[in-house]
Amino acid sequence: MVTKNYYSLAEASEVLGKSKETLRRWDRQGKLTAVREPISNYRIYQKEQLNLFSHLLSNELDEEVDNFVEPLKEYKVLELFAGAGGLAIGMEKAGIKCVALNEIDKWACQTLRENRPNWNVLEGDIKSFDFTSYKNEVDIVTGGFPCQSFSYAGKRLGLDDARGTLFYEFARVVKEVNPPICIGENVKGLLSHDKGKTLQGMISILDEIGYNVVPVKVLKAVNYRVPQKRERLILVGVRKDINIEYRYPRPHTKVFNLVDALKKGELYDCDVPKSEGSKYPEHKKAILDLVPPKGYWRNLPLDLQKEYMGKSFYLGGGKTGIARRIAWDEPSLTLTCSPAQKQTERCHPEETRPFTVREYARIQTFPDDWKFAGSVSQQYKQIGNAVPCNLGQEIGYSIVKFLNDYLLSSSNPK
Repeated sequence: MVTKNYYSLAEASEVLGKSKETLRRWDRQGKLTAVREPISNYRIYQKEQLNLFSHLLSNELDEEVDNFVEPLKEYKVLELFAGAGGLAIGMEKAGIKCVALNEIDKWACQTLRENRPNWNVLEGDIKSFDFTSYKNEVDIVTGGFPCQSFSYAGKRLGLDDARGTLFYEFARVVKEVNPPICIGENVKGLLSHDKGKTLQGMISILDEIGYNVVPVKVLKAVNYRVPQKRERLILVGVRKDINIEYRYPRPHTKVFNLVDALKKGELYDCDVPKSEGSKYPEHKKAILDLVPPKGYWRNLPLDLQKEYMGKSFYLGGGKTGIARRIAWDEPSLTLTCSPAQKQTERCHPEETRPFTVREYARIQTFPDDWKFAGSVSQQYKQIGNAVPCNLGQEIGYSIVKFLNDYLLSSSNPK
């Protein structure tokens, strides 16, 4: 048997289990440099190189994910429960046109209008709007509907059983508009809400109105270029006449930390702008002054633990969000609608204060030029309720990929 000392690009690709394009990119980046065959100038690799790199593939040489997909045409989205526009910004970044957004909160609507005067913002209760004019005119309906219990009539939940809930309105609009794909997003807790019955009810309703539901998945924002440990449940329905598989966006290998959100770097080209923010009352500031980065109430002296926690001190559970100071070298914990609530404190790593409005926005990956309407508390609420923009963009890419495949299959029927 002849032992090979050199491998061609194709052979190296097979040995390492990576595509030839990945090896070409690694060569350009200097990660795995090929030598050039003198006559043909083809890339070739030394055996020692491949032996060395084959065991490194699980860490620094792992292929960084790029979910970017170019839309083959202008795709349109109708967004329900739009909030301050986190998901809409993400969709826009992915190349999808937003034709209309419905939102009931007047301050969130003002935010949307001020930042995107060209967007059609439909302010008011979704129950009062008829969306039939968009029938077969949009490609996607999205919505972050609140989680509410249904009344269970019979063995199989139908659309009428969900009347009075906001999921009913989401499903009603999907039925009226008839898009190829619909995307619902919600808190992770929907999985266990009412022992899973609520989610199963939603799936059966989408099935009734003509949509197959892709296996539900909880996406961790930290895997999608968001410096925050936020999780969102994604519910995807594909119209039953479409035989195209939807695939969730692939997770990235790089994790961004708080420093990436607030300092100049890969995510932002400058430090976070100055802005207003909440302040801790003096008694809370005195407590949090004693907590180190990554620390929480258990880092306090025992007598202060008992004083600060009260009866909660004697109950079970870690309660790690109480008196919590975030460190520069970790992602933020999930942001809430109010930065100074006792159960979910998110203290700045160096200064004893909550994150400011612009710091909050950066942790949610909003652009710095995205302004929020209303009082400081209203701004926090809008940001805390939002889908992180970068997560929305990655979901947008996955939708574009699906719609591109659908477009190609429709123009080339078998």
